[in-house]
Formats: sequence, C-alpha cells, structure tokens
Amino acid sequence: MTDGGRLPLLPGVALAAAVTAVAFALRQLPVLAAVSPLMLAILVGMLVRNLLGTPARAAAGLAACLRRPLRLGIVLLGLQLTLVQVLSVRASGLAILLFAVGGTYLFTVAAGRLLGVDAGLAKLIGAGTAICGASAIVAANTVVRDRDGGVPYALAVVTLYGTIAMFSYPLALAALGLPAHAYGLWVGASVHEVAQVVAAGFAGGQDAGHFGTIAKLTRVLMLAPMVLLIGAGLRRPAGAGARDAARPPVPWFVFGFLAMVAVASTGLLPAPARAPLALATQVILAIALAAVGLETDLRRIAARGWRPLLLGGLATAFIATSTLVLVLLAGGRGA
Repeated sequence: MTDGGRLPLLPGVALAAAVTAVAFALRQLPVLAAVSPLMLAILVGMLVRNLLGTPARAAAGLAACLRRPLRLGIVLLGLQLTLVQVLSVRASGLAILLFAVGGTYLFTVAAGRLLGVDAGLAKLIGAGTAICGASAIVAANTVVRDRDGGVPYALAVVTLYGTIAMFSYPLALAALGLPAHAYGLWVGASVHEVAQVVAAGFAGGQDAGHFGTIAKLTRVLMLAPMVLLIGAGLRRPAGAGARDAARPPVPWFVFGFLAMVAVASTGLLPAPARAPLALATQVILAIALAAVGLETDLRRIAARGWRPLLLGGLATAFIATSTLVLVLLAGGRGA
C-alpha cells in the first residue's frame, strides 16, 4: 500500500491508540487494577464517541483497526497456552470445561430465542459468557457480523455479570468449603474474563489461583473451534447465490491461533519473551476494542431494551450453577 493509501488511516488509528493508552493508564489505579484493559478501552472509546464525538476523517482508520489488529491479537493469544497446561486439567476437568462452553452457548441461544432477543446478539452474549468475554465476542462477530450495536451491548452485558461473579465467588467459597483445585476449576470454568478469573481465583489462595488460570486458558483454547462452528451454522442472507449460501464464513485467523498454541507447546519460546508478548497481545486487542467503542452509539444500544440484559444474567447463572454441580459431582477435585 502506498503512503497515500495509508495516510487516510492515520487519524483513526491514532485516535484508537490514544484511547488504548488512556485505558492502560487507568488500569494503574487501585480501584481498576482487576479490570481488563480490553474492557477499559471500549468504555473509554464509548465515552469519547458519545460525549465528544469522533471526527469523520477518523472513520477509515477505525474501520481498519477492527480488522487486522483484532485478528493478529487473537492469533498471538495462542502463545499464552500450551498443550501441557491443557492436560494438567485432566479428563474430568476437560469434560467440565467442554460442557461449560458448549452447554452455555446453546443455552444462551435457546433462551435468547424464547426472550425474543436478536439472534446475532444472543450468539455474541453466548460466546462471551461461554469462553472468554471480550476476545470471544469480537472473534465471534467476525462470523456473526452484527452491525446494529450488538458487540458493545454484548461486551457491556458480559462485563457487568463477569464483574459481579469476580466479587461473588470468593464469598461463595467460604460457604461451600471447596478444596483449592475444585474452587480454581469452578472459577476457571465459569468466570468470563481472564483478569476476572485471576482476581477471583487468587482470592482462594495461590493453588486455586494458578489452577483457575490454567482452566481458564484451556477454555480460551476452545475459542477457535467455537468460532468455526458458529460460522458453519450460519445461513447466508436471502438473495445470496447458491454457492455463497453453501459456504459459511471461515475465520482463518483461528488457525493462526492454533498454530501459536503449537509453537508455545514446543517449549522453544524463550521464557523472557512471554511477558512482553502477552502485553503486546493485550495492547493490540485493546486497540481493536477502542475502535469498537469509538464507533458505538449508545442510543442504538438503548434501543435493544432490557431483554439482552436478562439473557446475560440467565447465561451467567447457568454457567455458574451447572459447572459448580459438575465440580461437586466430580468429588470436589479437578481430576
């Protein structure tokens, strides 16, 4: 691409980068330390859009930020997980995680249909609740392609209930008396964002925190097949040609995600490189989500009504209670 082709992108890219910088700065505040920078990026972006507005010349750059940075960030997310970590969860733990992802997504889509929630929005809420919050929502939207404000609404709903869960699980631990690994598995199998899992998990001790993080990252691994399955289950709009109707959208970046898991599993990735790569992944994804926020009109979100909010609550209650029952049936162990 020539310089003349890149220059129109600069205002939007610069604006998204500035919002991302503010989000990371806000995370240094003690009260916001447990909040994902991805969430802060979209919230700051929404505030800028709805209080100050975004200049028209930023549109092209913001649209670009919603594509390549998002896909690159999700690919790099694969470097945070190895197959050895997945195997440490063991068979019963993996079965619980598989149920958490598949069962929660199917429950949310079905409940959304009963509540009259737009099918695309229900899929986004289901993906965010079932897998990993913000990353899953924006990844799922590459195949759902909701253009009516569904992404920010789903992000807001999943963030709200994930935050409630983050504070509620440590309180529930005292009443349930779960062993460290069982509590960690429950947290990792059901709390939405990685940052929220870390906060809730380590509230139960070091062992619970470490095991909860591993369980959560194993859930993140399921992002790739979930997005492929969502895409395969979609129907093309009426009027599409027969060839297009038979060919679901293929999010190729998920194969890059799986390739990075394979790279991380080889042990060839130097330990000193892992933290910088994890930070780079967060920054890249935050830029994409900042662009989402900067293109979000709250009036369009409000038009969605209360039903999606109720759906998010039902989905959260389902994943929390069902995984807890399964952990208890497994004997209170992560194996």
